[in-house]
Amino acid sequence: MRSENEMMKLILSTAKSDERIKAVLLSGSRANPEAPKDIFQDYDITYFVTDTMPFYNNTVWIEEKFGKPANLQLPELMTHPLLPPDGDGHFTYLMLFEDGNRIDLSIVSAPYIDDGEPVAVLLDKGGFLPIIIPDYKYWHIKPPVESFYIDACNEFWWCLNNVAKGIARDELPYAMDMFNHPVRDMLNQMVEWWIGINTDFSVSSGKKGKYYKKYLPHFLYDMYVKTYSDSDYNNLWNSVFTACELFRILADKVAEHFGYRYNSTEEDNMRKYLNNVRKHCTNVSVMYPIL
Repeated sequence: MRSENEMMKLILSTAKSDERIKAVLLSGSRANPEAPKDIFQDYDITYFVTDTMPFYNNTVWIEEKFGKPANLQLPELMTHPLLPPDGDGHFTYLMLFEDGNRIDLSIVSAPYIDDGEPVAVLLDKGGFLPIIIPDYKYWHIKPPVESFYIDACNEFWWCLNNVAKGIARDELPYAMDMFNHPVRDMLNQMVEWWIGINTDFSVSSGKKGKYYKKYLPHFLYDMYVKTYSDSDYNNLWNSVFTACELFRILADKVAEHFGYRYNSTEEDNMRKYLNNVRKHCTNVSVMYPIL
């Protein structure tokens, strides 16, 4: 595997030798001194140019400068509706090489807009970029206003009824999707606020909660792990009720810290509903629709 020094030298030498490339930015975890370092970090690189077209879908240039990627994605050429649109002044090469290194290279002709995300200027030919002062608090957990807290609690408890109906109807994909998206999103939000409280809102929980294990005590992280289930419905029910217990522990702490009111009535009523549905599922051999 090429070392970090080798990769950075390759990225910079390519930019320095090409007069069309005016500046180079490094973003992502490698630009954030608070992020843990390891060999799996991507190189999130932006080349600023005055004209994107010479670099547009130019895989010959890519292979000549960086080598042939083992796997390659070109988002602007893809038609999936969730991917970024073509013609917005960007062209991106997502490249994974045989040695394990990954470069996410964006070719950008639009002016740089500072959104606060930590970046590092690696090269600037003649003051092409504005002065950038990185704010490493950008990704830190933010405390909630009361309405945000209340809405998160309501969303968590409300969406559990859909999980229960999905189980009762033997609609596993639906039940799993409801549990692992709207319900888990709110559980994760409460996890983050709990971490924020216990770190004075001075840390990031990482993308998709990848640092939860670092900041949660063992017993809470163990509960969180048990909220993940396989396809067995009994195990899924256990995960659902574990999530309920964990959410209540976290939500109580957040409410106490900020002086907010936790609505225990919506929890009690949803727990009753969940228990009734689970009893219904275990007492009949055939799943019946729940209206």
